[in-house]
Parts: sequence; C-alpha cells; structure tokens
Amino acid sequence: MSCYLNYENERKAFSIPKGWNLTSAEDKLPIQGVKDPIQEIKLALDHPIGSPKIEELARPGMEVVLLFDDLQRPTPVHLALPEILNRLNRAGIPDNRVTGICALGTHPIPILEQLEKKVGKEAFTRLKGRIFPHDPHASDNVIIGRTHRGTLVEINRYVAFADLIIGVGECMPHPIAGFGGGYKIVMPGVCSYRSVASHHFTWMRHRNSRVNLLDGNPFYEEILDAGKLSRMAFKLDFIINEKKEVIKAFTGNPELEHREASKFSTSLYTIPLSKLADVTITSAFPLEVGVQATKALTMSGFCTRSGGAIIWVAPQKEAGSIMPLVKEMASDETAADFHRRLLEGKVPDHLKSFGISYIMQVVYFKELAEKFTVIHVTEGLSPEQVKMMKFSYASTIQDAIEKVSQKLPQADVAIFPSGGNIIPEVRYESYLYPPTQKTTNSTRG
Repeated sequence: MSCYLNYENERKAFSIPKGWNLTSAEDKLPIQGVKDPIQEIKLALDHPIGSPKIEELARPGMEVVLLFDDLQRPTPVHLALPEILNRLNRAGIPDNRVTGICALGTHPIPILEQLEKKVGKEAFTRLKGRIFPHDPHASDNVIIGRTHRGTLVEINRYVAFADLIIGVGECMPHPIAGFGGGYKIVMPGVCSYRSVASHHFTWMRHRNSRVNLLDGNPFYEEILDAGKLSRMAFKLDFIINEKKEVIKAFTGNPELEHREASKFSTSLYTIPLSKLADVTITSAFPLEVGVQATKALTMSGFCTRSGGAIIWVAPQKEAGSIMPLVKEMASDETAADFHRRLLEGKVPDHLKSFGISYIMQVVYFKELAEKFTVIHVTEGLSPEQVKMMKFSYASTIQDAIEKVSQKLPQADVAIFPSGGNIIPEVRYESYLYPPTQKTTNSTRG
C-alpha cells in the first residue's frame, strides 16, 4: 500500500507490507490565519468569556501588570499590548501605572533588545523602564501560598503586589499540561525555580499528565491552583498556525477562556484512533526545527502499544539544540533513576543552564527508549548520535519499515503525515452501555 509523509514542504512516498493493517493515515492540512489579526484581537477583547471587559475590571489608581510569554513562543504580543494599553487608558489607568513582565518560566533570561522585539516598538516605548524579564532565581520572589496538593507557589514580586494582572499567551496542545495557555503564564511563567521544579518534576510522569486532558490531569490542576492564588483576572490566548499566523483569539476569565480555546484547538488537531497501534510512523512536519521536532515522537508515544515500534522522521538539520539531550541519553541511567535524581535537585551540570521543561525531555526520551523500539529517520544526526539516544538509525523511511517488519510481519499501523501538529486520541467504545448511553474513553498508551 502506498502512503506518504510530509517532509520539508514535500511529500516522501513509501509503501507498507501486506501484513500491516492501516488504521489511520489522516493528514491535517495547514489552517489559514485571519486576514486582520488586530481586528480579531479587538473582537475577542469586546466579547470576553466569563469576565467583564478590561475597561470594566480596571479602576483609576490601580497598579497593573501585563504578563507575556518569551521569544520561544510565536505569540504576537506586539499586536496585543497596544490595544490592551489603550483600553486601560480609557478606564483611567495611564501607561506609567502599568508594568510588563516577560513570563519566561525557567527559560534563559532575554536581554532588553529581545524584549523590544517581542513587545514591539510602540509598547516598548509606552512602557519604557517598566518592562522586565522574570527571574526565577531572584531572591525577592514572593511566597503567596500552596496549592491544595501542597506545591509551594512563589512568584515574581511585581505580580504578587499588583492590583490587576492581565496575561497574553498562546493555547496549543501540550504533552503534559493538556494544553498551553491559561494560567500557564503564571505557573511556570512567573514562578520561582524551586516552585517550577517541585511542580514539574512531581507530576511529569503521572499517567493523566498528558495532552488533550484537563479534568483529572494533576499537572494542569496544580497550574490552575497556582494561577488562582496569583489573582490573575484576565487572559488573552491565541490559536496560532505553523506560519505564526493568528487563527483565533480568546479572552476572559483565565480558566474559562482557556477551556474554550482548548476545545477549539482539539477540533483542529485531533486524530481519532480506534485502537493502540503496533507501529506508528510519524513525521515531525511542520515543527521540524530543533527541540520542536521531538513533539511528533512524544505524541506517538500516546497511541502506540507498549513493546511496539515508532518510526520518527525528522530532518534535524539544526540539531545543535538537542545535542545536550542526546549526550544525557547516552548514559546507562534509567528514566526512573534520572527522574529521582531531578526530584533530589541533582541536575547534571551540563543541563543546568537549560529550562526545566528541556531537562524533563531526558526522562521522557529514556522512557520512550525503554517502552518502544524507536527508529529515527534523519539527515542531521549521524547513526552514532542516534544510537546514543538508544534509538535505531535508518537513512530512509522504507529502510525503517523493512527493519520493523522483520520483527512485526503482522501489525496495526498508524501513520501521521504531519505529526508535529496533531493530537492522537485512542477512543474505545465501551460495550457496557447501550447505544443511547455511549461513552468514549481515552488512553495515553
């Protein structure tokens, strides 16, 4: 049977053996952005979900903090901030009572020129001297409480003492938190390093900490607790395509608007599957650069049976950013042992300069290598480097299929032509309920 994967804006054709049963080969076509993103922002701000408008929340004399994500996210902050500032002005709050905080979590701290690039010249000028990057290691971060599960919530001092907090971010499928956006601008966005480490390392391997799940996901529910403790009152979340174009904007109560944005994201990217695959073949397209290319592999782990095989296809032509991960993968330490080391605060020296979310990838990749046969089809990494990751190397998709078919001549196969922007969801129809009471259960795999 002839099939294809998308690879650097072209199609790579291949065939699967006769003994392989194709369960899905659905492709998600690129989604066009809106023609006028500023009008989309104004429309969303005029119709907030579960909240008054910004003009009604703001009062003269308030100290306002605007949170925005860093350059590792494509959020068009430069389009959103001027409109938010204008609305605050109309409510009687001048620009000099507004502070902008780059909610970078534990990512590297940007310099001033990078902040100007992120927020745009207009907002940077209007907030001159009052735009700061969050420092997760700062000694003046403020403890504001604990979540109901006991996670210490320690946040940026400007946020802790603000009268009104407004966030700007992006809602996208997230492999652990369910979806990005919402209160993630607070946790990890403006939390201290120890708060983020405690939260992330504690809940990162819970089986309900996964993509496309909010209720019952402890990783997300702790973020929700931390966000409510912070008192952030209003959030603007964008849905953005791979071209960094705005598809849609949602605003309002951070929890409620995030749920609506997540539902919309689900409708765009979900691929339903009737069963776990024995073999998953996935392309990193359209997120093929650096660490982004790993998303397709992570998502495949949710829908492949334990002991099955994943063929991961990614160019890796700019692989420098993943080399520290490759180096750590080469150790004999198991996923569980490395995870325990992180919980004990023993982060390897060569990883200490990276964000916590990057360090977590070592655990996930070790787990993938332990649970599945992973064959990496790539140009940018050598066979020796792929072997360091405890994966197998193949120069072509067809070569990888030949290797897997020798061990699995009969297999259920799922193919994701654009694996970088999909949400695979295995749905089991329960026989315990009559047709009028069907329920759908999802699994992480």
